[in-house]
Amino acid sequence: GVVLWARLSQEALTAVGAIDESVSARWEISEDEGFSRLVRSGETDATPQLRHSVHAEVGGLLPGRDYFYRWIAGGEVSRTKSAPTPEAANDRLDFAFVSCQHYEQGYYTALRHLSEESLDLIVHLGDYIYETSARDDRPRRHEGDEVVTLEQYRGRYKTYRSDGDLQAAHHSAPWIVATNDHEVDNDYANDAAEDDQSPEALLLRRAAAYQAFYEFLPLRRSSMPAGPDMQAYRRLHFGGLLTMNVLDTRQYRDDQPCDGNVAPTCADHVRPDRTILGAWLFDGLAESSARWNVLAQQVLVARFRNRNGDGEETWSMDKWDGYPLERQALLDTLADSGVSNPIVLTGDIHSNWVSRLLLDFEDEASAVVATEFTGTSISSGGNGMPQAPIGANALPFNPHFDFYNSQRGYVLATVAPDRWTSTYRIVPQVEEPGGAVETLATFVVENGRPGAQPA
Repeated sequence: GVVLWARLSQEALTAVGAIDESVSARWEISEDEGFSRLVRSGETDATPQLRHSVHAEVGGLLPGRDYFYRWIAGGEVSRTKSAPTPEAANDRLDFAFVSCQHYEQGYYTALRHLSEESLDLIVHLGDYIYETSARDDRPRRHEGDEVVTLEQYRGRYKTYRSDGDLQAAHHSAPWIVATNDHEVDNDYANDAAEDDQSPEALLLRRAAAYQAFYEFLPLRRSSMPAGPDMQAYRRLHFGGLLTMNVLDTRQYRDDQPCDGNVAPTCADHVRPDRTILGAWLFDGLAESSARWNVLAQQVLVARFRNRNGDGEETWSMDKWDGYPLERQALLDTLADSGVSNPIVLTGDIHSNWVSRLLLDFEDEASAVVATEFTGTSISSGGNGMPQAPIGANALPFNPHFDFYNSQRGYVLATVAPDRWTSTYRIVPQVEEPGGAVETLATFVVENGRPGAQPA
């Protein structure tokens, strides 16, 4: 099955006097782009309560097939694809993962190039929008002040979704979406805000943010928010080849410790009950029979040791470094459960990395239990540079990182039973529209041998 998404134009509904009414929208799925071989059709009400967004969950499709779909209210034709059955012995999956698309900080050139790749799906790891106030000193401008209300979040998504390159990427393949912090508030943790918002105010804001996230993206009914709560975590199967665990590292986490985003350790930092994740993931990992097991998630898992001006070790408390005992529990689970070929996909930090996840980061010779591929931003941070100081300075303290770059782009993943291939594609220029894409590096992970090697 698939989820079909659309949103009816508020301007058109206003023109016909239907802005406060439910409107019926018809959908069709066909085996061909000319729609001569329809396989499914139906109607869905677009309601004013969801600002006339529509989500049709369609089942009964053949597995592993390309389909075309359209909403009669609009008429545009897009491509989608069904997943293989869980027991299928499929031998290939092609997808890309992306994150962090700040509208004001650059153009979505990478998404235009991504739309021209031949992919089974696109995975977005979060920061689909940015909630921050508009500024005049950036390549382009979104509207207004920092967003906190439902109407403001809707307006921000409307601006982002008006971008033609983003539309082209949605048009080209089905998407799997996760949420990070900027869909709500920078660095929020459960009901704790970054600034002086009260927990009550943050939860009201979270409810508005989650509803807008649901309205504008292809999510199933199981992810329909209930006030400030939304089930964003889920597990998706692509035949016997790959199982993807989509994580939520925001809604259930304890507040970042030690009174700082980057800070030396403190007692709260190593409290044994601190969580970034909640209690959902571990049992399912142990039960998986897939060849490759993916954690599609938001913030860096690998230890990232740095030093401040006084020579003290510091840690980025918003990442898994702020939750070291739960990270160790994850690494122990990956080592002890026998889960096949764990791969971690990460966004958030606007740079490209490849790292070996060690059972013991204090021992360089420790067993490698998984491979982490971290992808850069689409536009956040502007053009970037091949080697920014933050990465270059930290690499000597973190020998488990095998690759680093801080330009913009996306990562392609080609998955076969015997090999995983990650290709880092970069766009050197995003502060002006246009520009070419180039392949920067390619890494492979062999079946049964964690740790990536240059191709």
